[in-house]
Amino acid sequence: MSDATPDELMIAAAAAELAGVRTVFVGIGLPNAAANLARASVAPDLELIYESGVFGARPTRLPDSIGDPALVSGSAATMSMRDLFGGFLQGGRIQVGMLGAAQIDRWGNLNTTVIGPYQHPATRLPGSGGACEIALNAQRVIVVMNQSLRSFVERVDFVTSPGHRRPDGSGGRPAWAGAGPTAVVTQLGVYHFGADGEMELAELHSGVDEATVDAGSGWPMRRAPSVTRLPEPSVATLTAIRQMLA
Repeated sequence: MSDATPDELMIAAAAAELAGVRTVFVGIGLPNAAANLARASVAPDLELIYESGVFGARPTRLPDSIGDPALVSGSAATMSMRDLFGGFLQGGRIQVGMLGAAQIDRWGNLNTTVIGPYQHPATRLPGSGGACEIALNAQRVIVVMNQSLRSFVERVDFVTSPGHRRPDGSGGRPAWAGAGPTAVVTQLGVYHFGADGEMELAELHSGVDEATVDAGSGWPMRRAPSVTRLPEPSVATLTAIRQMLA
């Protein structure tokens, strides 16, 4: 069994989802690490795009934030956020958007705004930033987040970024350019979405069983027609992740 940590499992699995991708709009945190790993491995032509206005970033170290100067050196272009969002994201030129979240529901709605009632929240979170625009306009959306009963909830407290249906299961995908969430990567496995927009278990990490997935889900988790086992990260992959995070 691999000695990979939960975060390392997520980074490796999320990077694998980017194989062959050319353009990715990157969020900070685990998505940032996964995208930078993918560029160094399965997607050498990957153009990393950050909402601060950087296209084709070539950071020599893992950026600390979207305003990190490491993003600018060697990048293909820098521009205003208006040009980046309008010309690239809203123009339909972003293949994949990578997002994190505090809460997600079975339809892929994401909450990064508040925990509890909006007017009197128990916790106020960072908010949307560019996440809502990414969720609406990227051709595919990959969510990377820890899974527990606190994060995989029956109904999100606030819809920051829309999924495939409203939290109550009604309606459909907003009529925007993007296809919505296509994969969710957690420390337990990888989830895809069925034709009706509901999340379903597709792949399990080594050492994780389906009962553990059920115990960490706030609703009865549906299964894909065939649930497969994810390969353990290689020694080379783990070494690259650890050097990047050091």
